[in-house]
Amino acid sequence: MSDFKPTARTRIKRLPKRGHYERETVNAILDAGLVCHVGYTIDEHPYVTATSYWREGDRVVWHGSSASRAIRAVKQAIPVCFNVSLIDGLVLARSGFHHSINYRTVMLFGDAAPIEDPDEKLASLEAFTERLFPGRWAELRPPTRQELKATTVLAMRIDEAVAKVRTGPPVDDGEDYATTRCWAGVLPLKLAAGEPVDDGRLLPGVGLPSYLKGFDLEAYGKANAAAAE
Repeated sequence: MSDFKPTARTRIKRLPKRGHYERETVNAILDAGLVCHVGYTIDEHPYVTATSYWREGDRVVWHGSSASRAIRAVKQAIPVCFNVSLIDGLVLARSGFHHSINYRTVMLFGDAAPIEDPDEKLASLEAFTERLFPGRWAELRPPTRQELKATTVLAMRIDEAVAKVRTGPPVDDGEDYATTRCWAGVLPLKLAAGEPVDDGRLLPGVGLPSYLKGFDLEAYGKANAAAAE
């Protein structure tokens, strides 16, 4: 698939050198994330909803309660703005003005539509679970008809997209390197999984599943990318 073309909505004007329109870059950021923010307007009022999501090829997919006002509004194919942001480090400069954050972010624009076909909807929910925890879907009891009815799955094609990325050390004013005596650099940040804690009501003989042993979010991102294609 070809890369994205800048549009009036996606063209980066502030620090354009940080902008990326390569599909590979956009997809990599989407595949590494767990939570998105979806913005939309209802009755002339702006709203932003945070939710989990996943990528399936050239579309992003997210789900929510069918009773949610946000989900009902988006189901009407109103325009949405879809954002994912990942924080990689805090950048400490020699002046407060030049402090920054190393980040990777993606912004998409489009119209979301519900996945109506029951088989496609179920397959998409299974794919979401399997990307996080390969092999878990087979362990779960099947979802009931009521649970599927109460869950809306929305999909949006990735046609209009831009990524913005900052990496590296602080960029200070030239004279500050020689005159300002303070530490400068980057404090890396990373979202990491802790030790799993069971709920205290496991049936006898149920042990820790293999997909939770050494769970790594970076590995998840790579696996997610492979599964999404």
